[in-house]
Amino acid sequence: MSLQLAEDIIKGRRLKRGEDLSFLLSEDLDELCAGADKIRKELCGNHVDLCSIINGRSGRCGEDCKFCAQSACHHAKVEEYPFLEPEEILEDCKRHEAKKVHRYSIVTAGRALTGAEMEKALRAYRAMKKECKVELCASHGLLSQEDFNRLKEAGVGRYHANIETSRRNFPNICTTHTFEDKLEVIRRAQAAGLSVCSGGIIGMGETWEDRIDMAITLSELGIKSIPLNILRPIPGTPLEHQAALSEDEILRTIAIFRYINPTAMVRLAAGRNSMKHSGEQAFRSGANAAITGDMLTTSGNRISEDQEMLAAMGFTL
Repeated sequence: MSLQLAEDIIKGRRLKRGEDLSFLLSEDLDELCAGADKIRKELCGNHVDLCSIINGRSGRCGEDCKFCAQSACHHAKVEEYPFLEPEEILEDCKRHEAKKVHRYSIVTAGRALTGAEMEKALRAYRAMKKECKVELCASHGLLSQEDFNRLKEAGVGRYHANIETSRRNFPNICTTHTFEDKLEVIRRAQAAGLSVCSGGIIGMGETWEDRIDMAITLSELGIKSIPLNILRPIPGTPLEHQAALSEDEILRTIAIFRYINPTAMVRLAAGRNSMKHSGEQAFRSGANAAITGDMLTTSGNRISEDQEMLAAMGFTL
């Protein structure tokens, strides 16, 4: 059934909210993943998208997201520092560009980047736009429409804003902002002319229905880059004792996201190194993008190792 569904999706069918998609949970995993891989090949080709990030401001975040070490509400050990100097970020961007990543992003802890620190970020983006050719992304929380317009003018092309999980499950994960706050930020970024990178985390105690709902919400928002993080339980956070997902469960999730978002970049993000061979099988199950490098919140995989693995698999960089 999954292979026939894959053919139907390639021909134009789209899975929508309200359909009974429970069969995706009982389909043979190998067939489901083979169908997802076929969708990826036919609708996205063999290009793989690699991005790297720098943690531009760390710690002391007032939000209470249960998975996050940077929340001041928890007791995790994390390095704390204010926004980096633009010159430091520019040099890091140049190093990553030399390693041939496709995208480079500054990410910051906190509800929103504001004031003098936002001005620093804008200076950094302008400098990178002038001196580098790599695509620029940003992740600075719940920004205003004016700030999104300023990011666009400074050279940013894509904004990252995870919805994290389903609408139903979101209050179990965070109470200091809402699911609707997340959706509004995405709408503002899109209104500014930015493309949006948005996904979430699996393994936080959510149900399969929550994962399917998250995938459908992202489809409805027209998201073209979907990072999937695998929870890495961090000591000092409320989810520190959460049981790890099996690799089969991770692969089924990735495949389902491909069936529901057939033309998106399904991007492997944090936790990828918990899978065999740096998630190699995931790239045969519908994934076609990854966060790479050794920065905080990424997979921890080296850029050159990822490039070698993906080239050997037949992907073009």
